[in-house]
Amino acid sequence: MPFAIQLAHAGRKASTEVPWKGGGQIADNGGTVAANGATGWRTVAPSALAFLPNETPPVALDRDGMAQIRDAFAQAARRAARLDIAAVQIHAAHGYLLHQFLSPLSNVRDDEYGGGLENRMRFPLEVFDAVRASFPADRPVGVRVSGTDWAEGGWDIDQTIEFAKALEARGCSVVHVSSGG
Repeated sequence: MPFAIQLAHAGRKASTEVPWKGGGQIADNGGTVAANGATGWRTVAPSALAFLPNETPPVALDRDGMAQIRDAFAQAARRAARLDIAAVQIHAAHGYLLHQFLSPLSNVRDDEYGGGLENRMRFPLEVFDAVRASFPADRPVGVRVSGTDWAEGGWDIDQTIEFAKALEARGCSVVHVSSGG
C-alpha cells in the first residue's frame, strides 16, 4: 500500500499546548521545564505578529532563517524518497508558516517577500521548488492551500487561483483546497 506524507511548519502557531489542554501558547521559558512539564520556544513567522493578542509575537524570519526552513523542507522530501514514500504534500494552509507568508493579514513585510501577491507567494514557491527538486520526478508533489481566510483583507479565492496557477507551472501535481487559517 502506498503512503504519502505531509510536510509542514507551524510558524507562529507552534509552541502550543495540545488541544485537549486548551491549545494555548506555551511561553518560551529559556528551555526550562515548566511545572506542567512543558518547554516552549519562540516561534518564527514572516512578520512579528502574534496569532492571538495575548501571545508572544514570533520572530520575523530573516533570509538566513528562511533558507534554513526551505532547506529543511527539501531534506524532509529527500528522506521521504529514501523511505519510498509515494507522494509529498506541502502544507500551505490553515495559518501555518507558508500560509502566513501568503496572507496579507500575517505578512506585513516590506521586502521582496511581502506586499503584493507575487512577493507574498515568493517564499512558498521557493519551498515548493526545493521540495520538487528533492523528490523523485516520477512521484507527485502537491500543496494544501486555504481557499480563503474568511476575513476582510485576507487571503481569498482569487489569490488562491493565482497561487495554484504558479504551482501548476512549476510541476505541482495536485492542489488540495481547504479553508480558513
